[in-house]
Amino acid sequence: MTQLSSALPAIDAHYVDRRSYPHGIAFMDGQYLPMSEAKISVLDWGFLHSDATYDTVHVWNGRFFRLDLHLDRFFGGIERLRMKLPYDREKIASILEDCVVLSGHKSAYVEMICTRGSSPTFSRDPRQAENRFIAFAVPFGSVANKEQQERGLHVAISETVRIPPKSIDPAIKNYHWLDLVMGLFDAYDTGAETALILDTNGHIAEGPGFNVFVVKDGLLRTPAFGVLPGITRRTVFDLCAEIGLSAKAVDISRAEIKAADEVFITSTAGGIMPVTRIDDGAISNGRVGPITRRLIDLYWQKHDDPAWSTAIIYP
Repeated sequence: MTQLSSALPAIDAHYVDRRSYPHGIAFMDGQYLPMSEAKISVLDWGFLHSDATYDTVHVWNGRFFRLDLHLDRFFGGIERLRMKLPYDREKIASILEDCVVLSGHKSAYVEMICTRGSSPTFSRDPRQAENRFIAFAVPFGSVANKEQQERGLHVAISETVRIPPKSIDPAIKNYHWLDLVMGLFDAYDTGAETALILDTNGHIAEGPGFNVFVVKDGLLRTPAFGVLPGITRRTVFDLCAEIGLSAKAVDISRAEIKAADEVFITSTAGGIMPVTRIDDGAISNGRVGPITRRLIDLYWQKHDDPAWSTAIIYP
């Protein structure tokens, strides 16, 4: 555990009164701060141009889930965007843990961010920008609430098209969300709870912060083109391999997803979440299916498995 910086002088992380941080902790510019004090400059390219990458890992019952995979993806994005971090992988993992411990949360949503920053001379040359690392831990949140988890989500398919992978590599987690946000408004206009948008070929792509799977005749399929290779998406593949289910990444049409036996979405924010209604029709019998339920149960069981999770050392 590292010591707090000059923001809280001479106070060790183990002894901070967590009641001072009810909403979470952020790390910026070498110091830990309450979330309400975590701010970036309006000149930061992360704000002005969405020039940033990030990754989010969750903590459940005091354990990070698949932290190494999230760190792998984060560092991959850093490299491909030609950014430089002031900390190595081990130090960043330590900062994330400190944020969780200082917040006191046993279930948390933990984000690591690198923005392009800004140039001291206001140059438009991104090579002259001073990159910034930010991290924070806040209480765990889910795409689907408890009621939606039990009955299944109502999703609408928007005509909005996902930013094509030739423009922005979807493997680099980013904040280019206007296509997803407009898809959400389309969904809300029809009375749905969230949205799926299309790829440039008119197939199903993904939703705001989640991937999607269909189950048909016992086989699982998920969109292959132009989507973020989500860590929870990968976890579904791993779980399927473990229990002998077939899962593949392929193109999925609107007709196929509506004719599925089961549909579910996947996200670090909520795990595996059922979908029982798309547009104006029910999926199969309109109930959460047996394969979805089996995967949900197994997914949460893995959170206590040392091979899949990392314990946090709390004071």
